[in-house]
Amino acid sequence: MSSTASNHVPKDALALARWLFIVALMVVAIVAVGGITRLTESGVSITEWKPVTGTIPPITDAQWQAEFDAYRATPQYQLINGPAGMTLETYKFIFFWEWIHRLIARTIGLVFALPLAWFWVKGRIPQGYKPRLLALLALGAAQGAVGWWMVKSGIVNDVKVSHFRLAAHLLVALFTLGGLVWTALDLIALSKGKARARLRGLGLVALIVLLVQLFYGALVAGMRAGTSAGAGWFSMDAWPLMQGKFYPDGVDWALGAAHAFLSDPFLVHFIHRWWAWVVVAVLVVVARRLRKTDREASIVLHSVFGTQVLLGIFTVWSGVALWIAVLHQLVGALLVAATVWSAHLLGSRR
Repeated sequence: MSSTASNHVPKDALALARWLFIVALMVVAIVAVGGITRLTESGVSITEWKPVTGTIPPITDAQWQAEFDAYRATPQYQLINGPAGMTLETYKFIFFWEWIHRLIARTIGLVFALPLAWFWVKGRIPQGYKPRLLALLALGAAQGAVGWWMVKSGIVNDVKVSHFRLAAHLLVALFTLGGLVWTALDLIALSKGKARARLRGLGLVALIVLLVQLFYGALVAGMRAGTSAGAGWFSMDAWPLMQGKFYPDGVDWALGAAHAFLSDPFLVHFIHRWWAWVVVAVLVVVARRLRKTDREASIVLHSVFGTQVLLGIFTVWSGVALWIAVLHQLVGALLVAATVWSAHLLGSRR
């Protein structure tokens, strides 16, 4: 590399990092909108995947009626919303949230792909980062395919999408978010003449235990298991107890342990609420490790996981109120970013 090119590396690395942080913020936004889509049962309201033409919503009465007729062929309408008296106007509401969700996904794709092409053509991508950026682009494309794979399970097979496919959809989004944040932080380090961080030790443990919690959170959302403990503001029977007991009645082991641990709503909810404290314990250790060298990161991590725990409890007490549950999912995405930041700091060579 020539000295002139070397002089441009800090500036180019910083520009790339800022761009990746913008994309990461958009991923956080789509995770929140995805929560609204799930909670309003909007996911299967659009029964076709049209990556280009689907950008334009129905305009005429005939177009709206055609979309509604396609939705009326789904199990969700025939078994739930149809008997409940869903009208075209009600359908337009759930269509709106799914359309917005898909529109944001398309926008993220453009905001990532077009600047990537520009940086590439201009030769402004530092050495060693092209494969990683291409991998992030591939993850984004995979996320679209996984999203449609998830929706199909609710169009053909059931009144709701598969909770396993929903978990895959959410986890791919959060993994992409983590990759964006980690890469941006590496680029900031490069702009300062520092080496890349390595994922290891305590940082790796923190991300693994958080992954387990996110997986079970997605299963809870997919199975609508949030109310399986009961509800009622400040009701101890709903939290910390479940139905008035520490271990809830109703866990079905008849189909085997694997089914119970992955598909029983009572057990899945039980694991999600108590594994959270394993995550808290590990993150407290992480935050204390960072306190002397990176106090700001320590404060942020404490604040985010503390808020997330409270939102989880409030979600249960409220009977899964829409705005609280969406905040819970939003802060969950922010917790991923904060934990990745912390793991990056732990893995930085000083």
